Amino acid sequence: MSAVDTEVLVVGAGPAGLSAAALLAEYGVRSITVSKHPGTANSPRAHITNQRTMEVFRDLGLEERVRAVAVPNELMGDNVWATSFAGRELARLKAWGTAPLRQQDYAAASPTAMCNVPQHVLEPLILDGARERGADVRFSTELLHIWQTDDVVHAVVRDHNTGVEQTIRSRYAIGADGGRSTVAKKLGFQFDGRSGLGHAVNVWLHADLTRYTAHRPSTLYWMCQPGNDYWIGSGTFICVRPWDEWVMVFMYDPAEGRPDMSEEAVTARAAAVIGDPEVAITVKSISEWQINHLVAREFRRGRVFLAGDAAHRHPPANGLGTNTSIQDSYNLAWKLAFVLRGQAGPELLDSYDAERRPVGRQVVDRAMKSVEDMRPMSEAFGFHPGQSSEDGWRSVDDLFADTASGRRRRQALSEAIDLQNFNFNAHGVELGQRYDSSAVVPDGTMDAGSDRDPELYYQPTTRPGAHLPHVWLEHCNRRMSTLDITGRGRFTVVTGIGGQYWLDAAEKVAAEFGIELDGVLIGPGSEYLDVVGDWAQVREIDERGCLLVRPDRHIAWRSHDHGDDAVGMLRSVLAAVLHRCADGPLSGASRGVYREAP
Repeated sequence: MSAVDTEVLVVGAGPAGLSAAALLAEYGVRSITVSKHPGTANSPRAHITNQRTMEVFRDLGLEERVRAVAVPNELMGDNVWATSFAGRELARLKAWGTAPLRQQDYAAASPTAMCNVPQHVLEPLILDGARERGADVRFSTELLHIWQTDDVVHAVVRDHNTGVEQTIRSRYAIGADGGRSTVAKKLGFQFDGRSGLGHAVNVWLHADLTRYTAHRPSTLYWMCQPGNDYWIGSGTFICVRPWDEWVMVFMYDPAEGRPDMSEEAVTARAAAVIGDPEVAITVKSISEWQINHLVAREFRRGRVFLAGDAAHRHPPANGLGTNTSIQDSYNLAWKLAFVLRGQAGPELLDSYDAERRPVGRQVVDRAMKSVEDMRPMSEAFGFHPGQSSEDGWRSVDDLFADTASGRRRRQALSEAIDLQNFNFNAHGVELGQRYDSSAVVPDGTMDAGSDRDPELYYQPTTRPGAHLPHVWLEHCNRRMSTLDITGRGRFTVVTGIGGQYWLDAAEKVAAEFGIELDGVLIGPGSEYLDVVGDWAQVREIDERGCLLVRPDRHIAWRSHDHGDDAVGMLRSVLAAVLHRCADGPLSGASRGVYREAP
């Protein structure tokens, strides 16, 4: 059996695995990515792509490619509940930040916008980006065995096309192989939670519904027909392409038997949900899945890490699955690069579990809660298990009647719709992750909190552990985000007028530590102009203070003022974050490079 050596083995080529491959290649790390599947996703699956994920693509230079094939944010927002596409509309909610007041929140929070990118469209773009950077991605290559010693991860893989087996030896490995993770199973990762909480069917189909959707554009159409009250109703239509390509999702109770999954049966169901016999329906594929509520007890065991669905498994509510998976890889890749280049101690890698496992738990719990919060909608419509179709229709009529009962029920429906904001407009959940780990140095301040709900509303801050706030700056007559002058696999020191000594200190410490370190000075008359004063409003430090921003754009540390020893302070902080001595490069560290950000 032949053997090959690499620095990182990535198992799985879904959103988490492909993103890891692309990021590692961007950072100069040799990796091999294997997937048992013959290629990228063969059906739409996940689709909501939030701003934080688009920022990752922006950092990789892939944002415009993704946007070119995505359904734009303005066509995502009119969540509709109705008895059928052709039938009576029951409720509507402006979702994904498209309501006028929420548009301001979303626009102020990021240089990017949410969009709808089906997984089978997104994955090839990430794959192309990875391979363009030199990543070795191998499909039809199944992981058979994996184990680790103190220094090496050993894996045996088989090429499905040739039957040839090969050993891959790596310094580290990432299990990004989905909800049935072989890596997690073989290496004994344990999970908290429950699986099999619900059974669902996806039907990918073509049906031209322009007549029923163009005037109320949305990503999701919830069809709730009287006499069908199970979980999400008769069928939810997810837009794949406006307005003729869809995924219809419906759930069933296995205690009542598995429904007919034949093409004829699902076509009939789709026709009933559409409610217009003139609409032609073509079924492309049918697949089944289950609702799980699971999170790994640890995201790292020795030299092996879990990412994406391998680490956290939850319903698709809130659209957090793919987003959290890609953001897992964004957190982990730069840390692996620094350790493998000898620029950080291996203890830095412990911060991946400390930072991403709480996020995984939050996402799993939020998604499950959002599914449960669907129940008040059905109750407000007056639908319940065992109800006859006739009783259901009478309940619909009463909902809109000029009666005391109708008025009470409309109020209940209004409250139920408002609750759905925690599912479809949870901006704080999408963007508000704050890390607490050894890769963050606290500054001793208390979180001031917010007078708005932290799940619904993102609160920008420069407290260590938070994501760098976005504001627009001007540079050489071009508009640039604060996020555009950070990231790219490097640390960045950000300061203002009077803070030149922080940039001088960064240059000295970069040379001492053998790392790349950018320096940015923001302010009037500076290279980066805070032309309308937005940065001054959010920086939360004096002009002469500084922020130390990590490669993943989270703030590692901040100084509120100039301090007495900029070099000593920066040296000490970077040593703590990178888990290294403060007296020079680690063995094998590359030569340091200080530069002013472009």
